[in-house]
Order: sequence, then C-alpha cells, then structure tokens
Amino acid sequence: MIAFVMFILALMLLLVGIPVAFAFGGVAMIFAFLIPDVGFEVFNILPFRIYGIMNNTTLMAVPLFIMMGLILEKSGMAEKLLISMSQLFKGVRGGLGVSVVIVGAILAASTGIVSASVVMMSVIALPLMINAGYDKSLASGTIAASGTLGQIIPPSIILIILGDVMSVSVGDLFVGAVLPGLTLVSLYITYILIRAYIKKEDAPAMLSDEKINFFTLFKAIIPPLLLMVSVLGSIFAGIASPTESAAFGVVGGLVLSTLNATFSLEMLRYVLKETMKLTGMIFMILIGATAFSLVFNELGGSDLILEFFSEDIGDVWVFIGIAMLAIFILGFFIDFIEISFIIVPILVPVMDAFGIDPIWFAILIAMNLQASFLTPPFGLSLFFLKGAAGDSVSTMQIYKGIIPFIVLQLIALSLVVIFPDLVFAFL
Repeated sequence: MIAFVMFILALMLLLVGIPVAFAFGGVAMIFAFLIPDVGFEVFNILPFRIYGIMNNTTLMAVPLFIMMGLILEKSGMAEKLLISMSQLFKGVRGGLGVSVVIVGAILAASTGIVSASVVMMSVIALPLMINAGYDKSLASGTIAASGTLGQIIPPSIILIILGDVMSVSVGDLFVGAVLPGLTLVSLYITYILIRAYIKKEDAPAMLSDEKINFFTLFKAIIPPLLLMVSVLGSIFAGIASPTESAAFGVVGGLVLSTLNATFSLEMLRYVLKETMKLTGMIFMILIGATAFSLVFNELGGSDLILEFFSEDIGDVWVFIGIAMLAIFILGFFIDFIEISFIIVPILVPVMDAFGIDPIWFAILIAMNLQASFLTPPFGLSLFFLKGAAGDSVSTMQIYKGIIPFIVLQLIALSLVVIFPDLVFAFL
C-alpha cells in the first residue's frame, strides 16, 4: 500500500505542474528518507544504472532520429510535399484531407517527430483547408491525427524507448509496426472520404484549371521516400542497427537540406540546440524514473502488481484490458515518455508471467500511447496545433474534430488485438 501511495503522490505532483523528472525523482527521495527499511542505500546502484543508460547503444538512436527530424523540418520538404500532393488529389471531394494524411504518413516515416509534423502541417495545411471551404473541426482533427502518425510509423521514438524498456529488438518493433501504421492511415482516409460523401460542404473538392506538374510532384516526393527507404530498409534488411541507420538519416537530412538550399550555420545551430534540449528532457525523465523504480520495487510495488494480476485475477485478457485502459486514461494527463519509463516496466513482469509476446504487446502500447497525444485536455498535439493555428480555429473546434480520430485509433488498436498477424506478418 505504501508503494501505491507513492505512485499516486507522483501523479498528483505531475497534475499540479511539477516537471516529470523532479516529480518522480523527488518522491523517490522522500519515501527513501521517510521509510527506514528503504533508506538512501537503495540509491547506491543508481550511478551504475545512469552509466548504463549513457552507454546504451539502442537509446543512442533517440537523439540521432530527433536531429534528423529537425533537419527535415527546416528543409522545406513538408511544404513542397503538401502542395504537390494536394494538386494530385484536386477535384476529389475530401482530397485535400487525404493528401494531408498521406503527407503526415511520409513525414512520420521520414522524421518520427510528432511536434515538428503537427506544427509544420498546422502552418501549411490549415490555411489551405480553411480557404478551400473545409469544416474547421474536420481540418483540425485531420492535421492533429496525421501529425501523430510518427508515434507508430517507424522510425518512431516511442518504439525505440519501448524496445529498450521491454528488452526487445527495435528492428523487430519497426517491422511489426508497419501494418498497424498503414491500417491507421487507411482508416483515416476512409473516414475523410465517407464524411466528404455524406456531408459535401465539410470537405469540398479543390477546383483548379492548373495542370498537374508531374516533374514537380516527382521532385517533392522522391527525396523523402528515398531517405525513408534507406533508413528503414537498412534496418529491416538487417544491414544496420537502428542507431547506425539514424546516423545515416542525419547525413541524408543534411544532403536534402543542402539540395533544397536551406542549409545554413544558423539552421545547424538551431537543430543542435533543440536536439540537446529534447534529448536532455528525455534522459532526465529516464533518470528520475530509474530512481522511482528502485524505491517502488524496494517497497514491493512490482511484486504486489504481479501477484494481483497473476494470482488474484489470473486471466491474460483481463490483464491486457486493464493495462490498455490504464494507459489510455493516464494518457489524458501525462506524456508518453513518463508512461513508457514508469508504467511499462511495472507491466513487463506480468507480461512475462502470462507468456504474452513482447513485440505484440509493445505495438499495442505504442498505438495506445499515440492516442495520448490527441486526448483532451492535455493532448500535446492539440497544444501544438492551437499554438501554430492561433485564432483561426477555436479550442472547442479542435476538441470536436479530434474525437472521431480517437475512435479510429481505438478501432485500429482493437484490430491489432483481434488479428495479431497484423504485427507478425513481416516478422
């Protein structure tokens, strides 16, 4: 029960705005001090854990993929992609929305950074959609949902973190996430086309006498696709590890930036600074989570949870249902990084006890965590969208527009539960 109180206190500190690393790390120190049976001796192993994190070759891929995404954010690739793709779907009712989803998928496979994708498409696509007569709720929901595809479509940062936390191959997770990611993209496109057919005024066709310039379209689509195939293909083929492929992706991003004439020392300075900030935030959370888990396990928290699910409940599907529901609800209030570092390690021993395949379970968690970016009131994608859109859309319009896409995500999650072959098809 003390471990349970410790966990609730950490969540309460998060809700009042205490930074994650300090909330979990601080709670760990308080309970270690107050409970004599634990004591500060429990932290003797912490420096070795931190050193292990610093030498973790899997986690080295995180700053490299972040850097690649930030370089591509500044390369002008997204704008060219979206404008060219919208021309390809002109004359199709809902076509602009479909092009936004496709561009979101390409950006996800090229960068993997949700914040960059949402902000880029908010700045570029939202004015286009509003000017074309799209319903503001539909436009907002499409952009926010498409921008979060980077959570499940490789190279996803969350899959790298889950691979390390759950001790499974990141390459296998990338391969296993391909079909679930494409399923989600297909659901988004189907919804937009059906809504455009039923309510024609919500997603009118773009009418233009301008002919499609296939050369421009080719130039806009092929470079990011080549980068995507090079980075992911080398992982899928077993030629390179995710870390090595991420390094290659950084070089590829710099080449694309140079070809687009957007490379500069100022851009490089911005990319390096933001990479350090984001990476520092992630690893500080990891250190705080490590301190928390040491005290939590010393108090018997993991043993209590394992006993509850394996002995008191004893049903694998009840465990999966409760785990998915808990992650979904926690996603309303806390970020995917905290859930990955705090909640997932608690679930892993239970997963092992039930003999659940860790790759399949990790994909379920990743798809569930994707919804955390969209769920009000603290969905980060909604904040990114509102910040970039300004007064062109209201907060309520964003909330209204995102609900159908959250439902679609839950449908995709259910499909992966019912049809595990969606994960194992290419493994």
